[in-house]
Amino acid sequence: MERSLLQTANAELEKHHLDVAEDLYGKIIDRCTQKSKCSSEDLATAYNNRGQIKYFRVDFYEAMDDYTEAIRVSPNFDVPYYNRGLVLYRLAFFDEAIKDFQKVLELNPQFEDAKISLQQSILDKEEKRKRLSGI
Repeated sequence: MERSLLQTANAELEKHHLDVAEDLYGKIIDRCTQKSKCSSEDLATAYNNRGQIKYFRVDFYEAMDDYTEAIRVSPNFDVPYYNRGLVLYRLAFFDEAIKDFQKVLELNPQFEDAKISLQQSILDKEEKRKRLSGI
C-alpha cells in the first residue's frame, strides 16, 4: 500500500504538483510512523522528498528537519545528507555543510555533485574567513 502511494507521490513531485505530493508524503510518513510497516528506505525517501518540496518553497529549516529525519531513519542514504548540505551551504553554515558533503562522499565516493559542493563550501568558507578577518 505505502509503496504504491510513494510511487504516486513521486510522480506528482515529478509533475511539480507540489501541494499534492507534499500531502501524499505526509500521509506516508504518518502511516509509517503509526503502523511501522514501511521499509526504512520508503520512509526515508518520503521524508527526503517532502524536504525537497520545502526546499523549493525556501522553507529551509523545515526542509532540514525532514532531511535529518530521513537520515535518522536510513543513515546510509546519501541523498538527504547532500540535500541538507545544500541548505546549510545556502545559509552559510559552511562547517556543517562540509561535514554533510564529506559524509555523502564516504557513503558514495562517485557522487560528483557532492564533490563539487564540498569544494565550493571549502572555498566559500575561506572567503568568509578572509572577509571577517579583514585580509
